[in-house]
Amino acid sequence: QIPVTLKGRKWVISHGDGTTLVVEGDGVVGQFPTIDPGDHFSYNSQHLSSTQYSVAEGSYLLVGNGGQRYVVKIPRFEMEAPDASV
Repeated sequence: QIPVTLKGRKWVISHGDGTTLVVEGDGVVGQFPTIDPGDHFSYNSQHLSSTQYSVAEGSYLLVGNGGQRYVVKIPRFEMEAPDASV
């Protein structure tokens, strides 16, 4: 087990209207956290959508202190905004 640094992320977001948005870039929320074995890192972010329902899936790129590269896949999950008319 080795420490890893989160270097990047990619999200594929499919909206209820059939459109797809791909978001990828360096780090997460402006940070490049190093995560030691047994530790964790959490963050909050948001996505604005013109539809009430979307699904997303993605991945993180992690790099070990020896340069090893790891891709961690995030399984598909649903996002549903509350109905503003209720």
